[in-house]
Amino acid sequence: MMLGRTAGGLFWMFRYLERSDSLVRMINAALNMALIPTTDTEVVWRSVLTTTGQEALFVDRHESFEPIEVVNFLLREPAHNQSLRAMIEQARNNGREMRTAITRETWEAMNDCWLMVDDVLSDKVTMREVPEVIRLMTRQSALVYGAQQATMMRDNTNSFCRLGKSIERALSTARLLDVKNFVLLSSASDVGSPTDSLQWETLLRSVSAYDSYMRLHKGKVSAASIVDFLVLDDRMPRSLAYSTARIVDALGYLDRRHEEQIDANKLATEMFDVVDEATVDSIMDFGLHQFLSRFIADTGRVANQIEKDFRFYE
Repeated sequence: MMLGRTAGGLFWMFRYLERSDSLVRMINAALNMALIPTTDTEVVWRSVLTTTGQEALFVDRHESFEPIEVVNFLLREPAHNQSLRAMIEQARNNGREMRTAITRETWEAMNDCWLMVDDVLSDKVTMREVPEVIRLMTRQSALVYGAQQATMMRDNTNSFCRLGKSIERALSTARLLDVKNFVLLSSASDVGSPTDSLQWETLLRSVSAYDSYMRLHKGKVSAASIVDFLVLDDRMPRSLAYSTARIVDALGYLDRRHEEQIDANKLATEMFDVVDEATVDSIMDFGLHQFLSRFIADTGRVANQIEKDFRFYE
């Protein structure tokens, strides 16, 4: 088994990369939602800050929720360690330290991603430039994932890369769903309205699921079918079901090769069983917000246990 520090470096390299990719998806969703008539733009941008846990820090440094101020804060705020620029730098630094554990192609793709982000975000961006920043970032992160998939052996090293990506992706989808359900819908009277439908469609686009969903459901948009798709459909690469299955698969591989029991594997299997046994009706009866909150907490516990089991800081 590899050293804990190496395992931790790989795990966090891909967590930071996926977290940054999720951030640009949330920014893109906010841009699109802000264009919907009757939408309160302050609520939209505030919800992004709430989702990322950065609202208090933003309010401490800014007087209003001007879209361009929120965007630059999220993308490049120098003292903000969860900005896009900061997270890509942290992913790149982890990759540089683990260069002997990853392939040359994966390292070069990660380094190129950082160089692009550093150049594009050297100065404040305008709202007109934001869509291009999003396209560039989405493409660059895809190149890193492509290099990882195409060149890295399916061994312990790759398993920690997969764990970091899958855990962060599961959290991202759950948080995006919770924002739509709990924050963006301004009142109960909006349920089923054109605004509600447009928000759901925007959410689908933010997780690259719009085309697949529309083909599967023949263009009919409903909250229940979207929850089913993004939570329970294990064919959808960003669904909770797919992500938890990948977490269990990676931990199962590591469990079979580890000298000690991996408690994280048990926790992940329990989390997977909750999702696998759920139905749309049971989720709605329990409460979507409550279900997602429980899932987010469970995923956090799995991530923390992985760090303990594999001694990341030893």
